[in-house]
Amino acid sequence: MRNLVEYFIRNRAVTYFLCLLMVIGGTVSFFSLGQLEDPAFSIKSAVVITEYPGASPEQVEQEVTDRLEQAIQEMTQIDKIYSTSKAGKSVIKVDIQASYWSDKLPQIWDELRKKVNDTTKDLPPGAKTPIVNDDFGFVYGFVLALTGEGFSPRDLRRFADDVKRELSLVKDVTRVDLWGVQPEVVYITVSEKQLSQVGITGETFVNTVRNQNMVVNAGNVDIGNERLRIAPTGEFKSPEDIGKLAVRPQPIDMLDVLFSKNDGRSLEEKISILISEAYGDKLLRVNDLATVERGYYDPPPTIMHYNGKPAIGIQIAGSEKANIVTVGENLYKRLSEVLPMLPVGVEIHKVAWQSDLVSAAVNGFIVNLLEAIAIVLVVLIIPSGWRMGMLISSDLIMTILGTFIFMAVMKIPLERMSLGALVIALGMMVDNAIVISDKAGVLIRQGVDRTKAAVDAAVSNAYPLFAATIVAVLSFYPIYASPESTGEYCRTLFLVVSSSLIISWLIGMFVTPLQCILIIPEPNKDKEKGGEFDTPFYSRFRRILKRLVGMRIITMGALIGLFALSIWGFGFTKSLFFPDSTRPQLMVDYWAPEGTRIADVAAAVSELEKQFIKDPAVSEVTTFIGAGPPRFYLPVDSEGQTSNYAQMIIGFNNYEEVNPFIAKYEEWAAENYSTAMLRFRKYGVGPSDTWPFYLWITGSGTADLTTLRVLGNEALAITEASPHGKDWRLNMMNQTLKVVPEYNERRGLWSSVSRDDIAGATRRAYDGVDVGLYREQDRLLPIIVRQPENERESFAERMANLQVKPEGSTNTIPLSQVTDGINAKWENPIITRLNRRRGVAIQGAAATGDTFANLRKSVLENLNNMELPQGYHFFWDGEYDSTQTSQAALIPGIVPALILILLLTVTVFNAFRPMLIILITIPFVMIGITPALLLFDSSFTFMALLGTMSLAGMMNKNIVVLLDSANENIAGGMDRYTAIIEASVTRVRPVILAAGTTVLGVIPLLTDVFWQSMAIAIMAGLSIGSLLTLVLVPILYSFLYGLKAGGSDE
Repeated sequence: MRNLVEYFIRNRAVTYFLCLLMVIGGTVSFFSLGQLEDPAFSIKSAVVITEYPGASPEQVEQEVTDRLEQAIQEMTQIDKIYSTSKAGKSVIKVDIQASYWSDKLPQIWDELRKKVNDTTKDLPPGAKTPIVNDDFGFVYGFVLALTGEGFSPRDLRRFADDVKRELSLVKDVTRVDLWGVQPEVVYITVSEKQLSQVGITGETFVNTVRNQNMVVNAGNVDIGNERLRIAPTGEFKSPEDIGKLAVRPQPIDMLDVLFSKNDGRSLEEKISILISEAYGDKLLRVNDLATVERGYYDPPPTIMHYNGKPAIGIQIAGSEKANIVTVGENLYKRLSEVLPMLPVGVEIHKVAWQSDLVSAAVNGFIVNLLEAIAIVLVVLIIPSGWRMGMLISSDLIMTILGTFIFMAVMKIPLERMSLGALVIALGMMVDNAIVISDKAGVLIRQGVDRTKAAVDAAVSNAYPLFAATIVAVLSFYPIYASPESTGEYCRTLFLVVSSSLIISWLIGMFVTPLQCILIIPEPNKDKEKGGEFDTPFYSRFRRILKRLVGMRIITMGALIGLFALSIWGFGFTKSLFFPDSTRPQLMVDYWAPEGTRIADVAAAVSELEKQFIKDPAVSEVTTFIGAGPPRFYLPVDSEGQTSNYAQMIIGFNNYEEVNPFIAKYEEWAAENYSTAMLRFRKYGVGPSDTWPFYLWITGSGTADLTTLRVLGNEALAITEASPHGKDWRLNMMNQTLKVVPEYNERRGLWSSVSRDDIAGATRRAYDGVDVGLYREQDRLLPIIVRQPENERESFAERMANLQVKPEGSTNTIPLSQVTDGINAKWENPIITRLNRRRGVAIQGAAATGDTFANLRKSVLENLNNMELPQGYHFFWDGEYDSTQTSQAALIPGIVPALILILLLTVTVFNAFRPMLIILITIPFVMIGITPALLLFDSSFTFMALLGTMSLAGMMNKNIVVLLDSANENIAGGMDRYTAIIEASVTRVRPVILAAGTTVLGVIPLLTDVFWQSMAIAIMAGLSIGSLLTLVLVPILYSFLYGLKAGGSDE
């Protein structure tokens, strides 16, 4: 090491050139780094959707969901399987174990598809092919709303298609989709009564339309040496062509009409009339019997509003490798070119624009970083003088620039975690330079040659500082080693901190010595050698320290008492996983009772829109009805398609207006919307849960649904009584009514009417029956035959008289003749399962301003007192599960990190007692952390936990250097007592300076809600920790080495 240090001192040109490269490379790297608001993390979930039209929830569960789940659970990578079985639809959400990150997911999704495809053959007839959606976590960073006053949904779709086509050509745009498009259909409205009057059955009418527009294979013909395809014409070219289609009564349709009449005609005459009617000149066209019109699917699957106006969403995704700010600029430029091409009245509005948020977030972080650098520079210059301050500051700047080079090489973008890591590491970056320059300055002032002093200062501290740097790095390692999403989210924290600390050590070893030679001033000749630490300040500190060591039992007892008090007081701190985001937006979920029509939901939220838009704090209201919005913010899951749901995204002028808005409208909404649930929720930061409170009660795979509902309601009553919670519901939702024609098998058999005949008749009478597709360029519009509106509106009243025609029969009979009545019955519309076990979940959230930990604590005892039947169990999902698994995931990193830390500590000193001193000292930082959290009313978040763990590395460096200094003193002839006292005295300035730069350097993070708790933990913990380093370490040293005042061994 000495040779290397001397080499860089002798070869100054090499040192200068390397520093210049670092400055230029760091500057260039900074401007080439990508930008994100938050670190990316993979959503380890996929959704398997299978439609089974006509099946009840129980049939869907047993015949589709269970079979698919059984195959899926064979995968070894599975963590949890959630399923929802509704009438006609199965939705299975597959969560993969956290240890599989994004690079492994494509292969896992391929295996999932294979399992699902292999099971498809075992699904019942009528079940459609399952769809595996593995881009469940796909993020559309840019969402626009296209509106047009006075334009039809068809016009808006056309304009949106034009915009989509133009934006998809923008560089680094990978995907553009539309949301809230009203699907177009061609309706053929015909009355069954009118058909019967002309002797045409509904089946004949439907089959005529269906057969005419089918894609047919007419074969080929050889002509000469060519083989030509035969392509008959006759396909519908427009909806009008459907109206011109000829409809003839089939012979079987006429039999009943002719033979039921006793008009005196002979059999031969009736047969002649039958042939004439069926195959003669009598032509009826669809227009003669029905109305053909182009319309929109009723009910629509989804609806979108922007400030109360009908809208279509345009969702845009940029490349993951692109600079998202540049993508946003390119999109905005293209939009400014597209807008003039649209008709007057058509407008495009921003709903989510990731580049704006990223730019604002990164700029804010950079401001915080610059403020922190400025604070550190001031802290360094004031106590140390401008020469020493500039020396250390220049090392700090080079370390930061070197870190930028590392980030560019590792493709780490500028985002919340990487920039925050730089701020956290600022104080630690200067530790090496402070220790070496302070030691060199002391030696120079003692008359040692400048070059020798600089070399000795670096060489003597090389290994202790290296070991302490590695220990500091290892204190951040557990989060990097965590396989959970939190580890993936926070991994750049470790990478940036570790790289910056290692770079700072290299600069301290090979650049700082040369700077010491050039910058440290000549010693003051008037000062006596060795009198630097005999000033009044140091003398006073020495006396206090000796007194405390002399009263070590009392001092230690007091410290232990304070430590116990801090541990007790920690129980009163608030606990939170991740804090809320500062996005100037708010989500308002609207849940109507299960079974509510989407039209009624749209009408209800329209009134809410009018109320919210009037509020002066609100800038815009975007509403997504029938499903959640596209995922434009990674931590937020989007709700699947369901008619009784809507979500409003409310934009504000600034974030400070969000909380007052919630306080203003939460109680108002509860009073005015008693039958629906309005849930106001802010966006979270990092991996988060839609329902923080998520408690499952599970039984077996065939558990009784009534029992589950009773248990769920009992648990729900307990949680609703807690003042710490809100937004309660069961995931089974409310029971709904169904219309049940009680089919009489005996009468049905005699009448040749099957259940399928009844289903076809009721479907055609109300919803209509799909009879084909109308092809319009690249679009396929369903053709639906249905009855007139007046007949559909009276359908419920006349259902018993609905005419049902048995297949192959000429007669129709009323529905009442093959049923034992038509009744309304209650059913469970949703069957939920967890890991193939039926269950019910109580979902909710902490009250505004409260925490999940307080909520859980308030209901836990009463919940545990519930008597669950045998085979039924509780399972805590949501924030509790996320917190527990994330904290447990730190253990695989903590164990090796702790072992290496202990090993390094032992190797530095070749003794065990210094290691024990370090291990005993570090936990006492809680004396500072607990009161600080309580004083500032700050929650102990996951980031605060990481900050607390990082204090071990920060303190370890100071303790190692102090103990190493004591060993040097002993080697110089001092007794142990004097050696440890003097080591502590000589370390006062560097310890205070290093702690001051870190503590004051993180001040800018106090304004960021994400980093606030970590900043408080570091500031308070390190402040107390620095004092403990100077006081508690000598006391523990005296205990472990058996010293007593005066220097003799006990």
